[in-house]
Amino acid sequence: MKRAVEHRIGIQAPAEIVWEIVSDFEGWKEWNPLYTKASGEMRIGTALELEEVLPGQPARVITPVVQDWVPYEQLHWRSTKVGGFVTAIRYLEIENMGPASSTFSNGELYMGLLVRLVPRDERRKLKAAFTAMGEALRDRAEAIWSQRQKAPI
Repeated sequence: MKRAVEHRIGIQAPAEIVWEIVSDFEGWKEWNPLYTKASGEMRIGTALELEEVLPGQPARVITPVVQDWVPYEQLHWRSTKVGGFVTAIRYLEIENMGPASSTFSNGELYMGLLVRLVPRDERRKLKAAFTAMGEALRDRAEAIWSQRQKAPI
C-alpha cells in the first residue's frame, strides 16, 4: 500500500537559483519554516540532521538518510515510521520551465504494510508544512532573482 502528500508551486526564477537555495543546508534556517535547522552532506547513504517543525507540534530532530540527489533537479531522503513498518521517501524536486521560471515539488511517499497507521491528522499537518515551505522557497528564490536582475553588469 502507498500514500502520498505533495505540494507543487511555480517559481518565477531559474531552476539554478532554486537549487542554490535547496542545496545550502546551512541557509535553511533563514527561510524554511518546516526545517528550521539542517546539516549534513548531500551524499547518497549519509544521514542528514533536520529540526522539523510541524504546525501545532514541538520541534523534533530527525535523521533521514539521503537516498538520491541530482544537481539542479532533486533531493530525496528516506526515513521510517510506525516502528520501521512504513518507509517514507521525502522529495524536493525542481523542474526547469524556461530561462526564468521553474516548478518546485515537495512531498512524501509512504510505503509498507502499515501505511494505514500513518494518521490522517499527521498527513494534513505535513500538507500545510509542505505548502509553507514551497511558498517560502518561492519568495526567497524570486527575491534573489529580482536582485540579480537589477545588479549592474
